Order: sequence, then C-alpha cells, then structure tokens
Amino acid sequence: MKLIKTEDAAGHVLCHDITQIIPGVRKGPVFRKGHVVTSEDIPVLLSVGKENLYVWEKHEGELHEDEAAGILRDICIGDSEAFESSGPSEGKITVTAAVDGLLKIDSARLKAVNSLGQMMIASTHGNFPVRKGDKVAGFRIIPLVIEKEKMDKAVQTAGDSPLITILPFKEMKAGIVTTGNEVAKRLIKDAFGPVLKDKLSEYDVPVIGQEILPDDAEGITEAILRFAGNGADMVLVSGGMSVDPDDRTPKAIKDSGADIVSYGAPTLPGAMFLLSYLEYEDRTIPVMGLPGCVMYARRTVFDLVLPRVIAGERITADDLASYGEGGLCLGCDECRFPDCGFGK
Repeated sequence: MKLIKTEDAAGHVLCHDITQIIPGVRKGPVFRKGHVVTSEDIPVLLSVGKENLYVWEKHEGELHEDEAAGILRDICIGDSEAFESSGPSEGKITVTAAVDGLLKIDSARLKAVNSLGQMMIASTHGNFPVRKGDKVAGFRIIPLVIEKEKMDKAVQTAGDSPLITILPFKEMKAGIVTTGNEVAKRLIKDAFGPVLKDKLSEYDVPVIGQEILPDDAEGITEAILRFAGNGADMVLVSGGMSVDPDDRTPKAIKDSGADIVSYGAPTLPGAMFLLSYLEYEDRTIPVMGLPGCVMYARRTVFDLVLPRVIAGERITADDLASYGEGGLCLGCDECRFPDCGFGK
C-alpha cells in the first residue's frame, strides 16, 4: 500500500475502513476496506478528517479482492441465466436464483477450490429446491489482494463446467394409486390423496386421477399401467408398503415391469420407501411406493426425492444411500424444513 493525498484518491482502492463519528448520531464505517474512491467521495473523506489515505498499490501478478471474487463467481455459475449476481460489496459477491428449480452442487470440486486457501465459496445445500430470488451462494477472497497465480489455480481446479447449477422443474402429471382394504371398503376415509395433492401442488404438478383399490397385487399393477397409458409422468402408489401379509404394493410395482432401484431408504420417517422406473413406450416413468408415514408426518423421504424427480433426475440407489447422514427427522414442534438438517 502507499500513502497519498485525499484530493488525489479518485480511482484508488482503500486499504482500511474509514470511520465516521457524529456524536449522538452514529459511529461506524462510512467507507469499507476495498472501496474504490470516486470524486464524489472526496468531500466526505475530508469531512471526517482524512487528508491522507492508504491505498492499494497494484503490483504485477496481483488481483484486487473484487476481481478475484468475480473469478470465483464465474467458476461456480459461468454465464448461466439461472442466476442473478450482485456487484462486489466489501469484497463479497452473492448470487440468487433467477428461476425455480433444483440446486445442484459439485461437492467434490467445491471442496477442492475451498481447500486452496485464501478464498471461500459458501453455498446452501444441493439437491434441494430453490425459488426465484433465493440466495444460493456467496464468494470472496480473504486478503485484500491475492496472487493471480492462486486464482489461476482455482480456475484449473474447478475444471471446465460450473460448480453450481439449477435444474429447472419439468412439466409433469401424476397418477395416484391408493391401496388398502379398509380404504377401498370405506371403513376409513382416504387421507393419502389430499396430502399427496398438496405436496404435488408445491411444484405445480397436476394429478390426472386417483384410484382407490384393495390390497390386490394384480389390480394395483393394472392401475399403474393404466396411468402410464393415460400420460402420467409419475405414479405414486400409497400404502401397503410394510411386511404385513396383506400389503401387496411392492409386488404389484415389480409385476408392472418397473425396475426396482431400492425398496427401503435410510431415512426416518420413510424407511419403507420404494423407488422404481417403468419403461413405457418411449417414456421412463418413476413409480414410487409410499409408506404410511407420508400420510401423517410433515416431512419424509418423499419430500427429499420428489423435487429431484420433477427436475428430471434419475435417482440411483447410491443417491438414496447418501441420505443416511441427515436422514433422521427430529420431529420439531415447529417444522422448519428445508431450513434444517433433514436430508442434508
């Protein structure tokens, strides 16, 4: 840094905060470290008694924090129109979602960049839905200046594709097959249908129909295939997922020809969840077997999987296995999902 007269400071970068004290009114920084002085700032600086300033003296091979933060932003989101970026403020840049969708983060590459030191990328959790306007990530370097060589290393470590993306939600239609002798015989009122319709409405997914059937594997299989033939993009089969001898849903899904990805998930609630994919004509249709907890628990494995399905992801057994850490819902009196640890 170097010392210059305040009258000559326009265009230079401050190396420290400038504090303004007005007794009984305020005490705090009027300009922050890293601020680029403008001609309009000079009278303000003089008014707080700053006739001389320490400013950043650029050397070959060094980058200012604002420029370096911009590099971090670019390696994370590229030129994607799915994000909106703030301008640098006190060396920080934040980005927000410009569209609704599923936030995807390459965790391994993100950690590799953060491990380089003197720089940081902080984000919200991936594989969760974001809405337009949600803050998703922030970037800055730790010192006021950083070697260009270090930022070149960050670019190289990040690779050629963005670290953070948003998969837009697809237009989908759902069919619901509700099973259970007690519901089919109207001994109890169906509670699954309203819950599932509410959850689907969060993503603007219309329900093209609901069939309520007894615990008969053949009938459930036929209903799954009917919905596939009628244009459903996903089929939700609710109930009948335990080991009770009357529960036939897993067999019915298998008999439809669907490929079972997993029967069971390391989550509570939702351990008896089943995920499969049915190849029907030229379409791949997710068919999910939903345990009873989806009917009464506020959040379950279904809430973790549903946005990924609507974003068009094909979920694997490994994806489901990764939910073990964070897969225990604490059943808080006031549910804060997704602003909690469930599924993260």
